[in-house]
Amino acid sequence: MTFLFVLLQLAGHLFAQAPASAPALSQSLPAATTVAAAIGDDGAPEPAAPRPPEWFKPLRGVHMTGWAAGSAKNRRQIINHLRLAGLNAVTIALKEYDGLMFVRDVRLSRETGAFVNAIPDLAACARDFKDAGIYTIARIVLFKDNNLARKRPDLAVKRPDGRLWTNANGVAWVDPYKKEIWEYNLAIASRAAAAGFDEIQFDYVRFPSDGNTRLCRYSRPDHSGATAQAALVEFLSAARRRLRPMGVKLSACVFGMTTSDDSGMGIGQHIAELARQVDFVAPMMYPSHYNKGIYGVKNPNREPYKMIFRGLRDAVGRLGEESWRLRPYLQDFSLGYRYRAEQVRAQILAAAGRGVQSWTLWNPQNHYTWTALRLNNRPIHAAGRDRAP
Repeated sequence: MTFLFVLLQLAGHLFAQAPASAPALSQSLPAATTVAAAIGDDGAPEPAAPRPPEWFKPLRGVHMTGWAAGSAKNRRQIINHLRLAGLNAVTIALKEYDGLMFVRDVRLSRETGAFVNAIPDLAACARDFKDAGIYTIARIVLFKDNNLARKRPDLAVKRPDGRLWTNANGVAWVDPYKKEIWEYNLAIASRAAAAGFDEIQFDYVRFPSDGNTRLCRYSRPDHSGATAQAALVEFLSAARRRLRPMGVKLSACVFGMTTSDDSGMGIGQHIAELARQVDFVAPMMYPSHYNKGIYGVKNPNREPYKMIFRGLRDAVGRLGEESWRLRPYLQDFSLGYRYRAEQVRAQILAAAGRGVQSWTLWNPQNHYTWTALRLNNRPIHAAGRDRAP
């Protein structure tokens, strides 16, 4: 059965679920010729759709900043939206790339002034969502940590002359080889697990990419793509040993292009290898972040269906039987091109067309296009009422 036929079946099911007065989805679905152009456009064989284990339930949700999640009023509003849309998961930022974090009583954060009281009661935050049947994910940024790098230069990525290395935006990074940094982030993760979160998600599980990375110097003088990959795998392995006994699942965010590029991309990320160390892997597949011409798409930002459908083809192919672990981040924000319900819905349908059932919507201001998830007051996905595992 071709993926085009699967897609058309999905579309027909969605129409069948909606009353006659519902708005048509045809505006969100690409024409058959467009779909065909996106399928196997480089001649590669089509991968089989993932077959998850029996215990698996799809996780579909949204990302929240720590500042938004810290407000009980905001939590109630998001919970209401999630319920109406048939979603069952929320990802909450507990540490951001500037290095600020929202978890109390971590030694290194006290020494560097990283803690900010954005979430006054972390346990209550997790409990509010869990009481509503929402699966809770704590997102922790690892090695892009401007505050720690500047407060503790001995832990930072350096330039050849010993000065602090910064990226194109002046943001400093910490050295992923340094075990003290590992311990710092694992301490944050441990406290999040103790507060009741269901899952710990590590972001920026990688080496620097933007800026003049040829000037980067690390504590390991023989740094290479192979040693970078090994360090990331070793960190996730240490995280698994530390956190699994606490009853939490683990996930890792990766570059969107790692679904198709297995070179490591100079940052140490090989999606299949990282996926083996965690329960779920989250490629950040925002169409606005892809270079023009990738996958033969002239303007990726204007073709969200094609980008997700094509990228997930490669992801499913790389992960094979483990591709049920995929939970991509999808774009629900505008950057150079206005994203409305049609563009958001197109990404969700593209993921479904590849058999990828889980996803997270991202909007940096927590403003989600809830209409993209509903069709005449019904969730657009048939399994939208699945409970979290």
